[in-house]
Amino acid sequence: MVRIRLLLLTMASPPLPWPSNRVTSVWWLFYWRAMLEARSAFQRYTLPPKKDDVKAASLLLNGDVNVDHQSASGFTALHIAAHYGNVAMVDLLLSRGANVNFQAKNNITPLHVASKWGNTTVVEHLLRAGAQLECFTRDGLTPLHCSARSGNAHVLQILIAAGANVIAKTRNGLTPLHMAAQGDHPECIRILLLHDADAGSVTVDYLTPLHVAAHCGSLRAAQLLLENGCNQDAKALNGFTPLHVACKKIRIKIVELLLLYGCQVDVATESGLTPLHVAAFMGHVNIVVLLLQHSADPNARNSYNETSLHLASRVNRLEVVRILLRNGALVDAKARGNQTSLHIAALMGNCELISLLLQHGASVQATTTDGHTPLHVAAKAGHEDAVLLLLRSGAQPDVMTKSGFAPLHLAAKYSRTKPARMLLEARALLDIPGRNGLTPLHLATHYGSASVVQLLLENGASTTQKTTNGYTPLHVAAHRCQIEIARMLLRAKADPSAESRNGFVPLHLAAQEGSVEITKLLLDAKANVNARAKNGLTPMHLAAQEDSVKAAEVLYVAGAELDPVTMAGYTPLHTACHFGQMNMVKFLISKGCNVNALTQLGSSALHLAAQQGHPQVIYVLLDHGADPNIRNKHGWTAGHVAQHQHYLNIFEVLRRVITCVDSWEETQVCEGEIEGIPRRPVAEKSMMAGTDVGREGARDSWYRATPLHDNVRHLQLERPDVMTEAPVTDTEDDQVDMDFTVIPPSPQVSLANSQQAIADEVTRDGAKHLQYKENQRLTWYSPAQEYYSTKVNKFVRVDANPVFSDKQSTASGEDSIHEGVVCNANQPLYSRGKQVVGIPSGEHPYDCRNDCGDPKNLSIGGNLGFHPSSRFSDLEWDFEPDNVPIYRRPVASGFLVSFLV
Repeated sequence: MVRIRLLLLTMASPPLPWPSNRVTSVWWLFYWRAMLEARSAFQRYTLPPKKDDVKAASLLLNGDVNVDHQSASGFTALHIAAHYGNVAMVDLLLSRGANVNFQAKNNITPLHVASKWGNTTVVEHLLRAGAQLECFTRDGLTPLHCSARSGNAHVLQILIAAGANVIAKTRNGLTPLHMAAQGDHPECIRILLLHDADAGSVTVDYLTPLHVAAHCGSLRAAQLLLENGCNQDAKALNGFTPLHVACKKIRIKIVELLLLYGCQVDVATESGLTPLHVAAFMGHVNIVVLLLQHSADPNARNSYNETSLHLASRVNRLEVVRILLRNGALVDAKARGNQTSLHIAALMGNCELISLLLQHGASVQATTTDGHTPLHVAAKAGHEDAVLLLLRSGAQPDVMTKSGFAPLHLAAKYSRTKPARMLLEARALLDIPGRNGLTPLHLATHYGSASVVQLLLENGASTTQKTTNGYTPLHVAAHRCQIEIARMLLRAKADPSAESRNGFVPLHLAAQEGSVEITKLLLDAKANVNARAKNGLTPMHLAAQEDSVKAAEVLYVAGAELDPVTMAGYTPLHTACHFGQMNMVKFLISKGCNVNALTQLGSSALHLAAQQGHPQVIYVLLDHGADPNIRNKHGWTAGHVAQHQHYLNIFEVLRRVITCVDSWEETQVCEGEIEGIPRRPVAEKSMMAGTDVGREGARDSWYRATPLHDNVRHLQLERPDVMTEAPVTDTEDDQVDMDFTVIPPSPQVSLANSQQAIADEVTRDGAKHLQYKENQRLTWYSPAQEYYSTKVNKFVRVDANPVFSDKQSTASGEDSIHEGVVCNANQPLYSRGKQVVGIPSGEHPYDCRNDCGDPKNLSIGGNLGFHPSSRFSDLEWDFEPDNVPIYRRPVASGFLVSFLV
């Protein structure tokens, strides 16, 4: 006390004058120490209320002190005194003007604090001082809620006697009765019911106090509520009853009580879940037995057509499965997609569960709607013990799915070496052709499963068997740049000169992909460096098309021709100029190619660069002796082509060097014979300097100025020969709408992550599949398309060519497997934008559906918790959480995820 008085006297003094230089250091030391201690004491003036030190508080309050000063935690001295039940301190603070209704952190008043901590006398003093009964915290709690949650019956009576509203609701609709049920305070419940509290009151999620009691395991509260007429079958927002909640929270005493009061045992939620579904999923044997003893139906189905046996199998509840089977559960009951419990057990790889199901008569050959047997599922998941068990139980190793895949295909695709070996030991067909002729060796090669490839080759797999488009496994290895697998195949006597249906050999694909290692490997294996496809394409053409300079160098050193011509008369230089591949243009010119070679239509490389709008290529060609005065068979120079295509800058450059044209204003250009229409003169529309119009609009103007526009819809420009194969697809399980309890989807083959990826297309049903293809037919045109470039690993925007008809295509004429697949002749091979029927122009069809998650990580069809808005985790006082929601997929109406933690 003496020290406090001294400090107060020091603080009460006016600011001391700054001491002169004559003051000794002792005075300085005393001065600063006194100031620091005084400040510390002032900041801790809230300590006396906690210690009930009335005298010290009186001294502190004598000065000019704010009695409602808030501490660092946001509370005043009155809040602290109310918390610790210091009545004398409460009276002192109130007498010095403390605000009895001061709202501190989260709008908590001293009455909230006293009510929560059961300080009856403090509550009475605060009420006499004018404390408000209907003051609400941030979450809508009144002092009556706080006392009910804490079980302070005396405080509850005082508040009710003072006029507190017994049916007041929080922001989420919780009444004091809900709070008392949560804390299992039967005395508080009796008082509230005695004062007309509604036992059936519901929250915003339609939770009754009985739901809350079931959730929290409040047995005495539940019994009292049931005795007072609370509906034992009341349904919350998505149809969950107290019995559902008790089963989910594994409150067996509550379950017994509810059953004793005659609750409905097979009541279903909106998603079709019965209490037995929930108990089976949670794996509580005693609750399952209790429900079955009360005539619960073991074959009741939810909205996914799942029984309790499906759910118990999915979470490996072996004892629950055994009890269900003994009590009449159908072992081969089919959920959506015709999944049985054996499919689910195979997916989980639980051999004990598989054995149990088989012992009770489960069909080992049961198939889903897409034809998957349990063996398919186990092989795909890589569970070798499950595969072995199923094979020993009579599973057929060569059963095909509706998409045409055997278990060995799936083991090869997903690199499941041990299951593959077991299947081979069970005499599975080694070279069984699947969809589009794909063998297990094709799939293992495509997905880089070197161990599976080695296993298949050791067992005599054929290296020469072809898919429907003629690809051998070596083609696939070359296209996917699988160097080690290519070596394995070549050591196994794979033919490096094997031709696809359109005459392409593996070296074509290796050159196209720019793989120097595989190119060298194939050349070392005596592959023909100048091999020609049916349309005349050589590996050098494809290297030029994809700007694969390093591969081109390897080909050149091995003796590749620089100027081979395709059926359309294209040399590699034509191809490089058409696609704007500057590096290949420079490379070919540096090696001495003919810069003035002509196509069948008489076009030079300069014509193609002008047609496609590649100015840098134009400059290089002109610098290396390209003749700008060459006219094609229609009488066009490269300048005419640039003018027609509206490439103004290129046209200006060429106009300065072309000497064979006198006037560009009204040039008579004759079209060649197109589609059987005889040669006739066409007046070309003059081009105004500086005009900037789109080529599509310019073409329309051209047609209007052309006397033949009714007969000829477009002019015949050059187009290159391209690789054309019908795509070979792999969609062993993605054609159907996969259910979450069946087979997980195949791994994504990301275009953005693999330059060697065989293009992932999107079919009309949204399924993803790989394609072995050399290219698509040219069938459509878009003014400006976006396509994925395998060279730069990103989408690139390119300009497009004029429209071409199918009859003008130089392709082989083989139809694609998919309708509506389009590409642009201006884009490099394997890098073309594609458009699928039904996809609007400008949208890219690579928007694949997201893969479903592993069913093991999913939970049953509804969340048996409560809505986040009903939880207490963000209230003033945190209560210990005890609920872990069962997650599967969210309920459509957004019901009750968690509650009252």
